[in-house]
Amino acid sequence: MTAEQRPGAILMTYGSPDSLETGDVRAYLARVRGGREPDDELVEEFTRRYRVIGGSPLIEITRRQAAGVADALGWPVEVGMRFSEPSIEAGLRALQAAGVSDAAGIILSPQYSPLLMGGYERAIAAARSAIGDDAPEVVVAGAWHLEPSFVGALAGRIVDALDAMPPDERAAVRVLMTAHSLPLRVAQQEPGYLEQLRATADAIAARAGVRDEDWTFCWQSAGHEPGEWMKPDFADLMPEIAASGGRSVLVVPVQFLADHLETLYDVDIGAREQAERQGLAFHRIPSLNEDRDLANSLASVARATLAVGDGVAAV
Repeated sequence: MTAEQRPGAILMTYGSPDSLETGDVRAYLARVRGGREPDDELVEEFTRRYRVIGGSPLIEITRRQAAGVADALGWPVEVGMRFSEPSIEAGLRALQAAGVSDAAGIILSPQYSPLLMGGYERAIAAARSAIGDDAPEVVVAGAWHLEPSFVGALAGRIVDALDAMPPDERAAVRVLMTAHSLPLRVAQQEPGYLEQLRATADAIAARAGVRDEDWTFCWQSAGHEPGEWMKPDFADLMPEIAASGGRSVLVVPVQFLADHLETLYDVDIGAREQAERQGLAFHRIPSLNEDRDLANSLASVARATLAVGDGVAAV
C-alpha cells in the first residue's frame, strides 16, 4: 500500500428488523429470503421471538465491535448490514468520506463459504457501483477460524464456565459446540466450509483442555424451509445426554460473534427448555461481543487482508 492510500475496514453481518412491529419483521424476512414473501405464520412466530428477547442487539454490538477494531488498528472502521440499515453501501460511503482508499471487508463469521457468503460480495459490488469512481477498493477476507486470539477467547470462556459449575454438574457435563444449521443440499456443496467448522471446534476444545469424549459438534437454528437439514441438532442430543448419565450441558457457539436471535432465543430459551425437559442443567458461554481478543483478531485479519491481498475477492 502506497503512502497515498489510506486503509480502512468494514464489518459485515446480516442485520435485524428495524423495529418489533410485524410489518418491519415481515420486510426483513423477505429480504433475507431473497424477496420471497414469508407467510403470516412465519412472520408472527419471528415477531414473537424478537419481542421475547426485547429486540436484537446485533447492530449496536457490531458498532461497538467496529469501534474496538478501529482502536486496535488506528484505521476508520465502519459496519454494513446485508439485509437492513446501516447498509453495506452506507458503510462504504462513510469510509469514502473518511478518505479511505482500500478497505478490508470482514464478514462476521470466522468460517468462509463462497456459496453462503457470496451475497456480501455482490452487495459490495452494487454499493461501489452506486458510489462511483471514488468508492474504496474492497478486499473480502477469507476464513479466519483458527486465528489464535479468537480460539483463545472462546476457550477461555469454556474454562471459566466449567470452573463455575457445581462439582456434580462439572463431573457429568457435555460441551456442545454449535453452528448454524444448513440445508443438507447446501452442505453437500460446501465440504470445505464443514471442515472449517469442525476444525474450529477441534481447536477450541484442545485449547480449553476438553477431552474428546466430553464434547460434541452439533447444529442449531434450522430454518423454516422444506427439506432435510444438517444433523444432529442440539435438540436431538438432549435425550441421549440425559440417558447416558449426563447432568448438564454447556453450549458453545463456534460461529456467532455477537448476541442476536440465534443465541438469545434459540439457545437461551429454546435449548434451555429442551435441556431442562430432560433434567439437564443448562449453561451457555457468554458471546464474544466487544471482547478485546476478538477485536485484536479482527484487526489482525484486516491487516493481513490488505497487506498481501490475502482475501477471497477484490471487489
